Amino acid sequence: MKTLLAWIFQMPSRVTERRILISDGVRTGILRRWFVQGLAAISVVIALAGSSAYGVVLNYVMTLNGASENPVNDSVGTGAATIAYDNVAHMLALHMDFSGLTGTVTATHFHAVTATSGLGGDAAAAAVANVSVATTTPSLVGFPLGVTSGTYTNTLDLTLASSWNPSFVTAQGSVSNAEAAFAGALAEGKTYWNVHTTFRPGGEIRGFPVFVPEPASMALVLIGCLALPCGLRRNGY
Repeated sequence: MKTLLAWIFQMPSRVTERRILISDGVRTGILRRWFVQGLAAISVVIALAGSSAYGVVLNYVMTLNGASENPVNDSVGTGAATIAYDNVAHMLALHMDFSGLTGTVTATHFHAVTATSGLGGDAAAAAVANVSVATTTPSLVGFPLGVTSGTYTNTLDLTLASSWNPSFVTAQGSVSNAEAAFAGALAEGKTYWNVHTTFRPGGEIRGFPVFVPEPASMALVLIGCLALPCGLRRNGY
């Protein structure tokens, strides 16, 4: 990453060396070429900022409601969840606050991998076809059952077979493959957290994960963007 950023800032110097005794027309051509190269470099920075290689813990937020269910229901219940996936320690930290459910909770878990992403709003989420359970069955351990509101906090060790639905592990081929498939589903919005109740046994509220960039990653993107105008000023453009 340091090498990449250094290259971005050094580009103006390289352009200066090539600008000796050139006409305005060539000068403009170099400016355009350098501008394109700068944008390409910024794109690389953005890509790396979102890469798991530079962020050990990947954070997601989720809003759960009846409008995201398939089929949609008229529940006024809602849930707000956070998910932190550590791709080195192989841990999944979960938290949810939920309230206003019409029925009482009978079970909850993650379903994956969906054929399409549920990101883009309630309508997009509701359009996603239901798939089988990926995590612990019949329910995530410790989640409040028999209630219409509550709070849940737990961390799953994804290296343990007990953290998964056996059929999901079988379909993926191994526990490690199950984790990889689930991690990919998190990143692409192809998994949903479903809360099943007596009102809607198939699911009263559900939601899809939305990635939250780390502050450090956003800083890298900002640095890449600032490099372009700085270079222009340094070279008299």
